[in-house]
Parts: sequence; C-alpha cells; structure tokens
Amino acid sequence: MLVITHPACLGHDPGIDHPESPERLHAVISALRATFTDRLEWRMAPTAKLGELARVHTRELIDNMLQAQTAPLRRIDLDTFTSPGSASAALHAAGAGVAAVDSVMLEDAQRHVFCAVRPPGHHATADTAMGFCLFNNVAVAAAYARDKYGLERIAIVDFDVHHGNGTQAIFEADPKVAYFSTHQSGLFPFSGSMRERGVGNVSNILLPPGSDSFRFRNTWADDMLPQIDAFRPQLLFISAGFDAHMRDPQADLMVETDDFGWLTTELAAIARRHGNGRVVSILEGGYDLEALRECSVVHVQALLDTPGE
Repeated sequence: MLVITHPACLGHDPGIDHPESPERLHAVISALRATFTDRLEWRMAPTAKLGELARVHTRELIDNMLQAQTAPLRRIDLDTFTSPGSASAALHAAGAGVAAVDSVMLEDAQRHVFCAVRPPGHHATADTAMGFCLFNNVAVAAAYARDKYGLERIAIVDFDVHHGNGTQAIFEADPKVAYFSTHQSGLFPFSGSMRERGVGNVSNILLPPGSDSFRFRNTWADDMLPQIDAFRPQLLFISAGFDAHMRDPQADLMVETDDFGWLTTELAAIARRHGNGRVVSILEGGYDLEALRECSVVHVQALLDTPGE
C-alpha cells in the first residue's frame, strides 16, 4: 500500500494554538511509520498544476492562495490563516491526490493510497477558502480522475464530523461524482441537510451531538453503505477526517477508534466489488493528537487488510 506525503505540508503554520497545526501531520506520519515499518511504500507528493486546480477552483482563488507572503500570518477568515509556507503546502496537498489517482489507475500493485497531507480541503469551495481549507484536495483529485480517465461513477465518502460543504458545492450538479456524508448537526459549516440532494448525487445524514458507535455504525450500515454500493463506484475517494472521535475537542460525537477501521473495511469492500479495489483516501480533520494517531493506524490497517482486487 502506498502513502503519499511531503515535508512541505508541515510548512503551513496557521498560528500558535491553532488546532490545525503541523503537529497533526507529525502525529500521523510517526504513527504509521512506527506501526507498519516496511509494509508501506512512501512517495513524495508532487505539486498540483494550475490546470488541475482550475478544474474546480476559480483563477482568483488560486492566485490569492499562491501569492507570495512575507508576514508570519495572513487572515483569510475567522479561523483560516496562511503563512509563508502555506502555498507550497497547499500545492503539495492537492498534488498528492492527483498522484494517488494515477497510482490506483495505472499501477496494479497500488489499489489503495492514503494521502497524509495538510492543510485539509473539504470546506474549500470553487471560489472561497474557509474552515482551515485552502484548496479542495479531494475535489481536485476527483475532477482529475473524471477528466483524465473518463470515469462515469466516482464516489466521495466523507466521514469527517464537519460537512464537506465545498466538495458538495463543487459537484452537486455533476452526476458523475456522488457525495456521501455523515456529520454532526448544528456544527460548522451549518450545511448538509438531508434535503440537499444535488442532481440526485448527494446524500447527507446528520448525527445529533452525543451519537455513539451504535448510531454511527447503524447509520452507515443501514443507509449510506447500501447507497454507495448501488452507485457502483469505479473509483472511491475517502475524505478521512477523524474528528468524530469521542476525544476530539472540536465536536461532540462519541465515535470510537475501531469504528473508523470498521467503516474503512466496508468501503474498501465496495471498491473491490465495483472499482477493481481502487481507493484514494485523503486526510481531513482530527484534532486530538492521540486519537488522530490511533485512527490513522486503524484506517490504514483496514486498507492493508482488505484485498485490492
């Protein structure tokens, strides 16, 4: 199994005490290296090209995010900031998803890829960076897969505790890309109601604060997983946010570490049935460092344990 990352992703520094800190990626990478030693192949992420970004983002947003910066911090919105290293980090985070698509489409030995990158992406819309996100990494990768490889059925599965409003907005009029999300109700970005259906390609389920493993698993098993299976995705993306974990300080769900492993196994099985096992997972949220380490390990373990084809 392949992990794609880049040291530049550590150079995005949104400020002291900001929850989306470089320590998050340090935690993920150190946990994976310590746990799996020689079972993972590691590659450096390339930078995303302008044309790859422009499939999903306006030129104005791209230019704004890539402008040279000398000040230690530049404020984008209430909780989104850039630093001198942010442009390079964002380019490599988006480029990782593109490289992952090429790997699962072209290399028989690489059916599962995890992109250990930051900043996260699923809140970034076509024209607005927000919610810690600069470019929408999974949207850039999905649009690339659609156009480069002519795929007709691409699924994006988002189990981050926050709704991926940017991903939904980018693809809600595109029947080739389906978006499936569970997220906590009453939480930023205050979107993702069950009434939001796109062109029939969007499925949202809100989980009330305090929802535990039982509710989380039943929601996926009874509703979401059958929908994804029925869509028959040729390629399955995961927006892998682990902030629904019971120890995460940013939300109020009570999901446990093993639940993420269980769901990953179920998703990989769907990918095996319909898409030759192709799964591209891209890190999103997760702000308790110990929980993030644990969840990253069980997520990757489940991908390793599920045959690619």
